[in-house]
Amino acid sequence: MAPKLPPLRFVRSVLKSFMAESGLEPRLLGPHIRVTNAVAGKVDFELDITKDHTNRLKIIHGGTIASMVDLGGSLAVASMGVYATGVSTDLNVTYLSGGGKVGDKISGSAVCDKMGKTLAYTSVTFRNAKGELAARGSHTKYVTQAWKAQETPFIPPEGAHVEEDE
Repeated sequence: MAPKLPPLRFVRSVLKSFMAESGLEPRLLGPHIRVTNAVAGKVDFELDITKDHTNRLKIIHGGTIASMVDLGGSLAVASMGVYATGVSTDLNVTYLSGGGKVGDKISGSAVCDKMGKTLAYTSVTFRNAKGELAARGSHTKYVTQAWKAQETPFIPPEGAHVEEDE
């Protein structure tokens, strides 16, 4: 059995799995997104904005932010010790001010507001390079199967992509 990991290393391992196994995240976000901190129930991350993340106005695209609400919510669930983070049942985004342009960094903070046996409720906020609240989102996930797959919290499954120690 793999060792129990601290939340930061566990969440980074889940992100590594998204980048290795998913179709969307590695193409849209790729090496430009990183988890900067994780504790049980909360994950902080940031994205270096490139042209691939922008719309025709040359600012970060709302779809990029929506995708980060999805990923951020999943990582918030992972921060509770669940490697398979469930499937989306609801996702909402509210855009409040400009998120940034190419060369800027947008910071996100994802919180697992409630984790039940069936559903997990998460909220994600984004701040632009000026520190202004740029967007906020919520993401609800069906987690019943994720719980069934997780024998012990914070222990990745056999063969999982485990993030190296720093």
